[in-house]
Amino acid sequence: MLTIGILLFSCLFFYFIGYRFYAGKLDSELIQPSDKKVTPAVEQNDGVDYVPSKPLVLFGHNFASIAGAGPVIGPIIAMHHFGWAITLVWILLGNVFIGAVHDYLTLMVSVRNRGSSIADIAETTMGYRAKAVFAIFLVLAMLLVIAVFGVVAAKTLIAQPEMVFPTFAIIPVSVILGWCIYKKNLNLQLVSAVAVLTVILNIYIGFQIPVPLPEEGLLGLSPLLFWFVILMIYAGVASVLPVQTLLQPRDYLSTYILFGSMGLAIAGLLWVGPELNTPAWRGAMSEGQGPVWPMLFVLVACGAVSGFHSLVAGGTTSKQLATESQGKIISYGGMLTEGVVAVVTVLLVGGGLYWVAPEGGGIDMTKLGFRETLESGGWILAFGNGFGNVVHQMLPILSFTFASMIAVLALNTFVLTTLDTAVRITRFLVQESLGDKVPVFKNKFVVTVTVVFVAYLIGATDGWQKIWPIFGATNQLIAAVALFVVATWLMAVKKPTQYVLYPAIFMVITTIGALGWQAWRFFTAPEPNLFLGGTAVILIGLAVFVGNEGMQALRGKREIEISTTEIPSRAE
Repeated sequence: MLTIGILLFSCLFFYFIGYRFYAGKLDSELIQPSDKKVTPAVEQNDGVDYVPSKPLVLFGHNFASIAGAGPVIGPIIAMHHFGWAITLVWILLGNVFIGAVHDYLTLMVSVRNRGSSIADIAETTMGYRAKAVFAIFLVLAMLLVIAVFGVVAAKTLIAQPEMVFPTFAIIPVSVILGWCIYKKNLNLQLVSAVAVLTVILNIYIGFQIPVPLPEEGLLGLSPLLFWFVILMIYAGVASVLPVQTLLQPRDYLSTYILFGSMGLAIAGLLWVGPELNTPAWRGAMSEGQGPVWPMLFVLVACGAVSGFHSLVAGGTTSKQLATESQGKIISYGGMLTEGVVAVVTVLLVGGGLYWVAPEGGGIDMTKLGFRETLESGGWILAFGNGFGNVVHQMLPILSFTFASMIAVLALNTFVLTTLDTAVRITRFLVQESLGDKVPVFKNKFVVTVTVVFVAYLIGATDGWQKIWPIFGATNQLIAAVALFVVATWLMAVKKPTQYVLYPAIFMVITTIGALGWQAWRFFTAPEPNLFLGGTAVILIGLAVFVGNEGMQALRGKREIEISTTEIPSRAE
């Protein structure tokens, strides 16, 4: 019953405290959305990147882009080191009062600034130095995301060849879906239903016809490198196509896959009501990760707050928002939905797996042991097996293996949506930062090829493994910077800043604490890692610099010029 109680309480908390109360305050006191104001998607419609979209389709794109593997991997690792109780508390409070605020306000500030990225807005609110440092930092972080997500997706295709067919079959289905919606203006519900049924059929075909690669690989490439190259090519092509051709319909369709899998998971939790078999609290210090503060707050990112979301908000979503009133449900509501995914992940893994073997035996701990699955297959296997166990108990007709594959397919689908969105966002960042100074970087094809090639080098050479250990803190630093940018913008337009200023200060201090702890561990390890230690120190310097720039602007020591020109209004 505890599992059911936590699930119901979390959903009610997200809806009433988050969406109805806190998001309402943001609207009434800060944003005051008006559908009379013309959004960038309408005013700057170019048929490629700026395209007004149907709200349900845009919700799917935004949610699929921000979700990825984040709300799964972070909670699993955090509950392993610190316990499920403190992990859930951070997800609930962080999501409503920091993460969803961050997502919604970065979206609307971008909308009010002609769809500019948060880095571009930083130049106006915090000065050119802050913008230049921030932009370089963002591009490097995004290249790492592209490389790592590509490697993760490639490894999943190798580990579960049943996923190969449905993973790639969704691409033509999405293109046809986009054609039906935007070219033929067919009924959205009807074509969505047909597309979803086709996806389900593809999952069945994939289960019946797996596509394993020979151990020696293909075309002189190892299996991992082969799939990685294919995924990089896909991401590059997808990122330059008009958003309504593939990006929007694919992300929209992917949302049905996740909602379907989460629907099964929630039904399983309510039906089975499994006990939470993992510890609620494992202590304030983890041997593997360090102190609960600050490390818990950088381990759990996407389910609570993630800087990557600000790049999606100002990179793609703001360029597709048809009316301002749709922003709250798409962005604030999208983040709350991701919080539900994070909570469900904690309950699935905590209730579907065992910390210790139950008395009487009968449990294969290699499949259903929490620590055993983490050690043998990582967080992907832990999530898949926890999901598979709960859903199989509810529906014995679905084998444990098939149920697990549904979970991993949903996960991999979202990794791919994040992958192609990340390439498009990185292109925007490079074009904004270098396009005026180096004209060749205004060309989207040149920038895209450059981005994909550099990401390929990072992933193919395993260079990402050298820097990934500090990516969690890096991601949260992006969130802190984005919150500071929003705070300075609000001050400039004479709106209250406390809703973002206090979270920004908390995130900066937490990030500095996490990077300081990591730097100390890297430098004092039996085999010191000078590269990672030095990188952590540099990031601490960046955090201090950004915090100082933001506070100087907020204290009025730096002149801020915000255009007071009224946003064009729609014809009455």
